[in-house]
Amino acid sequence: MRVVLLAGEASGDLLGAAIARGLREAAPDIELTGITGPHMRAAGCESIADINALSLMGIFEIARELPRLIRFRRAVRDAIVALKPDIVVGIDAPDFNLGLEGMLRACGLRSVHVVSPTIWAWRAGRRFKIARNCDAILCLYPFEPACYADTGLRAEYIGHPLADELDAATPPQQARAALGLDPERPVLGVLPGSRHGEVARLMPDFAAAAARLAERHPGIRAVVPVAHEGLRDAIAAHAVDAPGLEWTLVDGDSRRVMQASDLLLLASGTVTLEALLLGRPMVVAYRASAATIGLLRLFRLVRTDFFALPNVLTRERTVPELLQEQVSPEALATELEPLWADPDARRYQMRQFDAVRAELRCDAGRQAAAMLLDIAGST
Repeated sequence: MRVVLLAGEASGDLLGAAIARGLREAAPDIELTGITGPHMRAAGCESIADINALSLMGIFEIARELPRLIRFRRAVRDAIVALKPDIVVGIDAPDFNLGLEGMLRACGLRSVHVVSPTIWAWRAGRRFKIARNCDAILCLYPFEPACYADTGLRAEYIGHPLADELDAATPPQQARAALGLDPERPVLGVLPGSRHGEVARLMPDFAAAAARLAERHPGIRAVVPVAHEGLRDAIAAHAVDAPGLEWTLVDGDSRRVMQASDLLLLASGTVTLEALLLGRPMVVAYRASAATIGLLRLFRLVRTDFFALPNVLTRERTVPELLQEQVSPEALATELEPLWADPDARRYQMRQFDAVRAELRCDAGRQAAAMLLDIAGST
């Protein structure tokens, strides 16, 4: 049997490696190839291209590279058709992979997409395009298969690979020592995002809210993981504007910073799922440009009661979430205070997080491998 795996970014490389290991365990003689990263290659997947060919961010960068991307996708299509695989597996990267899956399906090949786009949150109509372009979709969250019920597409839940990887076992003191911090001094983790726009929109309020919390609870250290060097000056400037609070900036290592923290103040995103799985209480905020929010509201493109992923998964306001104009130093500090001072408030979040972790921990790579082999072997 021959399987093609197509990853487009680092998270897809990790999931692709887990799927590759699951496939080799179930079928040792299987041939694996595709668009790979280092983890997939280490798991025994041959490479027809590297994921770095797709590592683009931002509208203008993608627009500038569009002719090359079109040529690249056609070349990958031709290479895959020549291989005549039993099944093609697109892993996330929907803008690239779903179109390629449709092209390959038109050539008579079976294709499966892994990781559902967030159709449950916005642009729900995409589900029909997904159904046209692939034979099945494997979902990371338990509520997602139902989103495809009216499309005729086979949709299966496999669990989340991060839940297989992460747990709440690391005590904050151990992580602090690893970062060179005083193990006994309490830490507020501040994660304003990994893009310039996110930092510019959130860090001033995050810094001021952290300073207010420190006024009420002296001795707090604020620790910020800096996603890349280009953000350091902006983050440091806002930290200087928050007197009475000692700040530590860490190069990357956001996961270790979260483990070291007693409480987290986060920008919305996948990082909130990591925080949940690591068992760290949190307050979540999101602020987009006024134009973006205006369009979303005008056309009613958002179809979810919550935007913070922990709340989507628990179906209630498990973690405080503040959106757009709700974000202010006063509001953030008000939400942080009980989670810092009230053990019952913290325990409530932890109980909810434990339940989600148990639900998501399904050995996603092995589950995906079993379903792919079933689909490849069906008539």
